[in-house]
Order: sequence, then structure tokens, then C-alpha cells
Amino acid sequence: MISVLALIFLWLGVVFVLLGALGLARFPDLYNRMQAATKCVTLGVCGIMIGIFLRSGFNPLGIKALLAAVFILFTVPVSSHALVRGSLIAGVRLWKGTVRDDFTADRGAPSIIDNAGAGEEEK
Repeated sequence: MISVLALIFLWLGVVFVLLGALGLARFPDLYNRMQAATKCVTLGVCGIMIGIFLRSGFNPLGIKALLAAVFILFTVPVSSHALVRGSLIAGVRLWKGTVRDDFTADRGAPSIIDNAGAGEEEK
């Protein structure tokens, strides 16, 4: 039973990593790509590490895999947030189809959204 559960975690992890890679290739700007990398790859790698832990058990390999999953779960979202925030502060432009920019509005700075030709304004 544990072997089947380990295989399920491994395959779900692989699927999430592949979806994250697809998002990196297909999304239009840095911010959308970062979101795909953060969500999918974090869940994918953690799934793979938990699958390795379930497959190998409480030996040095399994414990290292579990520790790696916990480390990735805490560090990847934080580092991704820091990179995106730094990009926004540095002025990296959002995709032209972006509708909201709450970060810039909260800072009181002029919006960096390029909505030229995006249609009518909100009423």
C-alpha cells in the first residue's frame, strides 16, 4: 500500500513539474512565469521528495528527501516573492493584458501597466 502511495506522489510531482515547465514556456511575462514556477515546481518537487521518502522509509535517503521537501516548501515561495517584488520596484513592465496592479497602487506610485488600446475604462 505504501509503495502505491509513493508512486502516486512521484507521478503527481512529475506532472506538476511538467506543468510548471509548460507555464515557463507559455506565459507572457516575468510575473506570470514566476507564478507558474513557484506554485507548480514547489508542489512538484515536494511531491517527488515525499514519494522518495515513502519509497525508502526512515533511512538516511528518506530523511534527506523529507528535509529537502520541507526546505523547498519554505524557501521557494519566499525567494520568488522577493524576486517579483524587486522586479516591480525596478520597473519591469507588466504584460499589456494585466488588469490590476495592487502593489503599485498601494505604494502610491504611478502604475506601470501599459493599457494602451486595452478598451474602455472601468466605470
